[in-house]
Amino acid sequence: METAAATRTLILGHSPDPDDAFMHWALATDRLDTGALRFEHRLEDIETLNRRALQGEYEITAVSIHAWAHVGGKYALLNHGASMGEGYGPRIVAREEFALESLARGGGKRLAIPGEWTSAHLAAQMRIGAYDFGLVAFDQIPEAVARGEYDAGLLIHEGQLTFQEQGLVLLEDLGAWWKKETGGLPLPLGGNCVRRDLGETVPEVSRLLQASIREGLEHREEAVAYALGFGRGLTLAQADEFIGMYVNARTLDYGDDGREAVRLFLSRAKKAGMIPDCPEPDFVR
Repeated sequence: METAAATRTLILGHSPDPDDAFMHWALATDRLDTGALRFEHRLEDIETLNRRALQGEYEITAVSIHAWAHVGGKYALLNHGASMGEGYGPRIVAREEFALESLARGGGKRLAIPGEWTSAHLAAQMRIGAYDFGLVAFDQIPEAVARGEYDAGLLIHEGQLTFQEQGLVLLEDLGAWWKKETGGLPLPLGGNCVRRDLGETVPEVSRLLQASIREGLEHREEAVAYALGFGRGLTLAQADEFIGMYVNARTLDYGDDGREAVRLFLSRAKKAGMIPDCPEPDFVR
């Protein structure tokens, strides 16, 4: 008599924001046949996930591309699940316009950032140079700047679309800067990765995560409605716009230029001494 294969539960860490919720909608709502694998979703801000990855706590996790430089020995970067800024990206905002260069260290100003290992912070360092900063939860940065606690703020996630509601102005869009700086490449921000010690299970994990992204794109209305619950006050139209910015055809496959962008982002940071030496990105399929 045959016995059913034993199930294996893997922890899947991702951010509690609409684009990640959209990507993992099919897995979270049991729309896919996952065979003997089960996925336990852990929703935490990206900087917390970055730090957990240093210890290898979750088998599967979203990380900042910046953070992958620190955890690449433990985690293989998948070829799907990318968040890329296509001429847009993290935004530096303030209460009033001033020269971006005055944020450089010694200028007397402080920038609120969502985490030291975020790709937004790394891109800002590339753009500005060293600067004084304070760590603030990503969804609290607009209010902290509006209250005058910081001179400027570095926005990720849906704050990129709603900062004007707090009366803030845009100083720099780092995705637009990077595109101009590199001759048209997208700005690498986040990716999905899988712990290397999963061994032979890695291809199946990769297949299922990519299938979840595809399912969301093919059933967009349902997936957006689900993801709206993670939008922190976004309207349906805003959630749909934000998801379209960061979950699209490139999320299914980085593409040649996307993979080039990741390599260039990391190599420039290494040459500048901003990150340690790290493996060549895997882009596991």
